[in-house]
Amino acid sequence: MKRFIRFDSIGGASGDMILAALASIGADITAIEEQINSFFPEHLHLKSKAAADSGLNGVNVSVHTHHQHSHDDSHWPDAEKGKAKHSHGHTHHHHHDHRGLKEISDLISGSSLSERTKELSVAVFQFLAEAEGKIHGKSADTVHFHEVGAWDSVADIVGSCLALEQLNIAGISCSALPSGTGTIKCAHGIMPNPAPATQELLQGMATVQTDEPFELVTPTGVALLATWSREMEKPPAQAIPTQNGFGFGSRKLNNRPNVLRATIMESDGNSLELENNHNLTVLETNLDDCNPEWLGSLLDDLIDAGALDAWHTPIIMKKGRPAIKLSVLTSEQYSDICKTLIFKSTTTFGIRSYNVKRSELQRKFIDAETPWGSVPVKCGILNGETITLAPEYEICDKLAKKAGCTIKEISTAALAQFQTQNI
Repeated sequence: MKRFIRFDSIGGASGDMILAALASIGADITAIEEQINSFFPEHLHLKSKAAADSGLNGVNVSVHTHHQHSHDDSHWPDAEKGKAKHSHGHTHHHHHDHRGLKEISDLISGSSLSERTKELSVAVFQFLAEAEGKIHGKSADTVHFHEVGAWDSVADIVGSCLALEQLNIAGISCSALPSGTGTIKCAHGIMPNPAPATQELLQGMATVQTDEPFELVTPTGVALLATWSREMEKPPAQAIPTQNGFGFGSRKLNNRPNVLRATIMESDGNSLELENNHNLTVLETNLDDCNPEWLGSLLDDLIDAGALDAWHTPIIMKKGRPAIKLSVLTSEQYSDICKTLIFKSTTTFGIRSYNVKRSELQRKFIDAETPWGSVPVKCGILNGETITLAPEYEICDKLAKKAGCTIKEISTAALAQFQTQNI
């Protein structure tokens, strides 16, 4: 039986609200605290308490450090948590160091966490760094996080990824995320609501406008949900809800409870699931006057924007002209974003689109230990039987470069070890 989570955002989504929602459906906060403190340079305490609003009962989680009573990032922009001021809020000041992506990634990668939890945690910070870098005109590697780099905020991200592992979650989905109104005051000045970094991270995600004059979703919350949606399995079209709970933020909203619901959905995985069987879209355009060098970058941009696949094919057009057909497979949710990217990045004047259906194997990841390090192996499952194995390319490439060997050697060793581990 495979387990998935559906997140329904009513009052918002932030790191502590996501962690609280996971605690409400069974994540062990005490065990998460112990794992985090086993490698964090600063001792943290994760405080979990009962919370209620509008007839709903759930959990509130806050993170305490030795120099700080607690933090609540449920409605402050993560880049400026503790410094932001909303038109209906109060200014808070806490001292936090600014840390870069490399420092945080090295800390997580050198820990005793599982490889999958490390990968998910680092991927969240990578996504945050890319968004911050784009806003400020810097590369991701040179971005220094403000409050997101504080140990309590790092704990929200790592703790949430640990909670998914505890609960044995294969993948997630989430509802439209609510947006607040008005402006917010950050260290950089008056900003529209949502903040620029949040808005950048929200690209490709469904949102719904509210009348709440607060920032309802934070960069940490969006980055967690978006990264999990991209990096983990897609929930099947049919699954059985078995448990639900509510994670509360600390701010009192005007017209809605400040809550995020998490629902565990189970699927037996014994039949071929038709993943995204409803109306996937193929976008196509023929290019006979476009610089081919632009297309390599465009393919990566399309995947980052939510496309499921993107490719180009040599073709011959009328009058024997050589050309390239650009094709993109995407869900309806990301179709318009992909079209915009194609129009901006190529010389085309028109894009064709048509609906298709796709069937996918069920998937899971199992770590295989090699002499060079652990490699996640993606398993394709049909009717309960593993029929396809694929070591994760990015991890094999990273280990090969570090060890001075070939990707083939790493991949072959991972497959051999997988077979040994699973005989």
